[in-house]
Amino acid sequence: MQTILLHLLAASMYAVLGISFWRSYARAPAPAPRKGMSAPERVTLLVAIVAHGLSLRAAIFPGDAMHFGFGPAVSLVVWLAVCFYWIETFYARLDGLHAMVIPAGLIGSALPLIFPGEHILPNAGSPAFRAHFIIAMLSYSLFTLAALHAMLMAVAERQLHSGRLTRTLANLPPLLTMETLLFRLIGIAFILLTLTLSSGVLFSEELFGQPFRLDHKTVFAIISWLLFGALLFGRRVWGWRGRVALRWTLAGFLALVLAYVGSRFVIEVLLGRPN
Repeated sequence: MQTILLHLLAASMYAVLGISFWRSYARAPAPAPRKGMSAPERVTLLVAIVAHGLSLRAAIFPGDAMHFGFGPAVSLVVWLAVCFYWIETFYARLDGLHAMVIPAGLIGSALPLIFPGEHILPNAGSPAFRAHFIIAMLSYSLFTLAALHAMLMAVAERQLHSGRLTRTLANLPPLLTMETLLFRLIGIAFILLTLTLSSGVLFSEELFGQPFRLDHKTVFAIISWLLFGALLFGRRVWGWRGRVALRWTLAGFLALVLAYVGSRFVIEVLLGRPN
């Protein structure tokens, strides 16, 4: 019951924040961009993040066990993405991202109520396994934020070239600033993904209780690592940007989604099996 209340509290805070943002956009004069996040809005988002995090902790770690599945997986990725977004608002105006981040937080906080995920992870008591799991989810979260960020950049660039830039997108930072942020996200996430794969390969028996196996999750994770590595290399050597960077980012992100979240969706939602 407590877990359900925490999920509902987080969803309510995201909803309140979303309504506040859209009201301020509607009331502001058309030519004027919206001001940065106000102190009350920042506090409200922090409350939503805390409630969301506590609800996930209760859902994933009920006692000594560790439950996971499609709903908690997506919710955890969204939660981590919102955390990084909240931190970034202290350094740059990211108002145009509100329209994507806040609804994602609302859906992500409520998703475990619909798809609670009954898959029990083995070796949950191992500190090495928990460290591996946390690093992996941090990596997935940053890549999720990077993919959304890249898509938003593509939409903003297209509207800018067509001369029909909406007021929401007009509040975004300059495209060069957003591009710098995008590759910073990808660079940090790539390091975390490297740590995830290397720890999984080197300590497979300790982490998972079995020797290293090249299963579908590992294959897709390696494909994602190769794609993002090629993107960073191409950026450094050939100066890749724009649509080229968008294609590589989305391709790498799709492979990463198929590595775990996609498989849990097929098993739990489409096939209706908890394991």
